[in-house]
Amino acid sequence: MRHSKIGSVMTSDVVSARYGTPFKEVARLLDTHRISGLPVIDADDKVIGVVSETDLLVREAEAPDPEQPPRRFRLRRKHPVARKDRSKATARTAGQLMSRPPVCVHSGKSIAEGARRMAQHRVERLPVIDDEDRLVGIVTRRDLLQVFLRPDDGIRHEVIEQVLVQALWLAPRAIDVHVRDGVVTLDGQVERRSEVPIALHMTREIDGVVAVVDKLTYRVDDSHLQPSDQALRGVADEWLRKL
Repeated sequence: MRHSKIGSVMTSDVVSARYGTPFKEVARLLDTHRISGLPVIDADDKVIGVVSETDLLVREAEAPDPEQPPRRFRLRRKHPVARKDRSKATARTAGQLMSRPPVCVHSGKSIAEGARRMAQHRVERLPVIDDEDRLVGIVTRRDLLQVFLRPDDGIRHEVIEQVLVQALWLAPRAIDVHVRDGVVTLDGQVERRSEVPIALHMTREIDGVVAVVDKLTYRVDDSHLQPSDQALRGVADEWLRKL
């Protein structure tokens, strides 16, 4: 099955900075382009870090306050995060401000994989890199959400073609496929019980699907058969092994 790739929704015209880009220039870039963060790249266009508005605010918040006692008379904080913040208090360049290692995604990865990476690392954007790990774009949460604007008719057509016809070798109308607001309902009877999880799994993987409602029944219960049995030969078995 073909899924939309990160490269199809990313922004190719990337605003980036170098390690030595001055603090004020970084702030100007964020303000001018109305963005909340940017990647930092080296001489080979490889991403070495990311600077966000938060990094700039930490720098300002950690800067010495003339109304406070000198830091040597104040209680030292030893928490790793505190030490990291203090190191940014005197940062003058993007390289000193940036957070690293950067969380990136390859342009050939699926939109679902990009969404998972964002959720796992709690970031709002991902630098997109090519096979040589060079920066080629950037993708944001808003970009990834575009897949859920896909019309229901398009989703239904793909379920029928990719799941029913090509994977399960069924006639296009063998199963009733209803889609409303991205929720797919599969209603009907398949030949074998083992085909039910395949149909559900493949449908969930289709771009734009929010959820799948299972109303499938089966004619033959093949759950007791061994994978080597002739009855289980075919394209469906490949999907069973992947589940």
